[in-house]
Amino acid sequence: MRVLLTWPVPALLVWCGAWLIYMLLGQLGLMSPWPLVFASSAGILFSVLGATRTRQLTLAAGFPLSLAFTEVSTMPLWAWFSLLIMALLIYPPRSWQDAPLFPTPLNALREVPQFAPLSAQAALLDAGCGLGDGLLALRLAYPQARYFGIESSWPLRILASIRCPWAKIWQGNIWEEEWHQYAMVYLFQRPEAMGRAVRKAQAELQSGAWLISLEFEAVELKPTAVALAGSQRPVWMYQQPFENALRSSP
Repeated sequence: MRVLLTWPVPALLVWCGAWLIYMLLGQLGLMSPWPLVFASSAGILFSVLGATRTRQLTLAAGFPLSLAFTEVSTMPLWAWFSLLIMALLIYPPRSWQDAPLFPTPLNALREVPQFAPLSAQAALLDAGCGLGDGLLALRLAYPQARYFGIESSWPLRILASIRCPWAKIWQGNIWEEEWHQYAMVYLFQRPEAMGRAVRKAQAELQSGAWLISLEFEAVELKPTAVALAGSQRPVWMYQQPFENALRSSP
């Protein structure tokens, strides 16, 4: 049951269900526009499965948008399956609980060294490095550091290695990689993944090491510092030993 609620499984189920309703009603001879109305209504009804407003909109709008696209597209069926296989290679099911491809803006971390100074040759990990945008931003902020990246998708890992030949990048699970050897771990994950990141950082990061998160706050912790990225998104910085946010509340 937990797997069925892991995004994007709800979206796939709702979209497929709406398509099934649309085709069955059409085969039963129900006149247009009623198959479209009932199928779209099912998507709207089950949009409550979305944890955020964006996901709810995705659930509700997925079927009518896909129907509109197929009406004007001349792409053969095999091409659609090829796109699906490519998407699964880039974003494998085991990584569905992590963030999708969220590129880090190049200048997003330029202000971080003012608050989180590191020694030369410090080891920096981009946990979930995607195409390597986070590594590029880390290198701009800390030009004398050593850079490491881990990515669950092998196509993205290969592309990241091409873009960042000066970094050591491998395919793996960010939650299984030990963090104790890194002076800084950088994340650009989903908000719901931050609690897991906090527990891992508390257990594995050594004293003085940093957990850095672009945009999404680790609400369990009191930030050591907060900066604004070039895109005006917050960069949350936490240094081990962490301070519990609840203890700092008045």
